[in-house]
Amino acid sequence: MKAIVCRSFGLPRDVTAVQTTEPPSALAADEVLIDVRHATVSHATGLLIEGKYQKTPPLPFVPGTEGVGQVLQCGSAVRHVQVGDPVVFICDWGAYAQLAKVHASTVYAVPAGLDPLRALALPISYGTAYTALHWRAALQAGDSLLVLGAGSGVGAAAVELAAQVPGVQVIACASSEDKRQAALRHGAQHAVDPQHLIEQVKAVTAGKGATLVFDPVGGDLLLQALRCTAQNGRIVIIGFASGTIPKVPMNIALVKNLTIHGFFYGQYIGWTPANERQRHAAAMQAMMAALFEMAHRDAIHPDISRVYAMDQLCDALDALHSREVLGKVALQIQGDKT
Repeated sequence: MKAIVCRSFGLPRDVTAVQTTEPPSALAADEVLIDVRHATVSHATGLLIEGKYQKTPPLPFVPGTEGVGQVLQCGSAVRHVQVGDPVVFICDWGAYAQLAKVHASTVYAVPAGLDPLRALALPISYGTAYTALHWRAALQAGDSLLVLGAGSGVGAAAVELAAQVPGVQVIACASSEDKRQAALRHGAQHAVDPQHLIEQVKAVTAGKGATLVFDPVGGDLLLQALRCTAQNGRIVIIGFASGTIPKVPMNIALVKNLTIHGFFYGQYIGWTPANERQRHAAAMQAMMAALFEMAHRDAIHPDISRVYAMDQLCDALDALHSREVLGKVALQIQGDKT
C-alpha cells in the first residue's frame, strides 16, 4: 500500500515522503481494518511529526489521526460496524495510508444520507468542542461564551455547537474579517477582532465580560481573554495553536474567582492513558451519533474547506500555519474514491 512515512522527527518537508509500505498486520479481536479515502490535517499533525506532541510515536511511523473510509475487515469482538460500512475514525497515528488498522472503540459508522467527506470533520474538531463545552465546562443557558481562534476547525465547531444551546451568547474571536463573517453566519451573535479583544468583549456583554472562554490558541490572546472574563467565570484550555504556552497571572484568577479547566480530548479516546478508552467508549459513540444527527439536518456544517493530494501534506500544513484557510483541511488518500 501507499502511505506517508515519517522517518525521523523534524520539519515535515525534511522527514516525510509518500512510500510503498507493507499493509497492517493481522487484526486483534477489537480492531477494524479500514480502506482509507480521506484524512484530515491539523496543527497537531505538524507537532506529531516534529516530536513535540503529547504522545511520541515509534519511528518510522505513518502520521494522521482522523480519517474516513470503508470497513474491509472486523475483529471477532467488533459488533457496531460491519464489512462495507462507511466510517469515520480516530487513531493514534496511521491515517495517512491506504489501509489503517484502528481500535474499534474510535470507529464510528456514518449514517445513510450523510456525505462521508462531511462526516470526516466531526470526530476530532467537533468531538473536542462538544466534550469540552458540555462535559468539562458545563455550557448552559445564560452563558456568554468567548471562542478564541473561531476560524480554526475546533473553534468554528465550538461556535456552531454553542449556537445550538438556547440562551447562550456566542462571541467569536477570529483573525480576519472573512473568518469573523463566517462565524456570524454559523451562529455567533458577535464577532470580535483579537487586536481589540478586551474592549469589544466588554462592550457586547454590558461590561460584565465572558462567563466562559474556549481557548485553543494560548499565547498572548489568553492573557487578554483573562482581562475580559467575568467575575466567577470559567476558562477551558484546549491547546496552544499560537505556539506559546502562556504563564497565567494567577492573581487575576484569584481576584476574579475564576475556574480554569484543562481539557485533553485524548483522555476520552485512549491516547493517555490507554485504559480510559473503554470507560468512555459508550459515551463517545452516543456523542458522535448526536453530531451525525446535527450534521444531517444542517444544524452544524462540518465541511472540509480544502482537499490536497496525498503528496501535498506539507502544502496543507503551510496553508494552516499561514491562516489562509477556514475550517478543516484534508488529504485525498485514494484518488479515485470519495
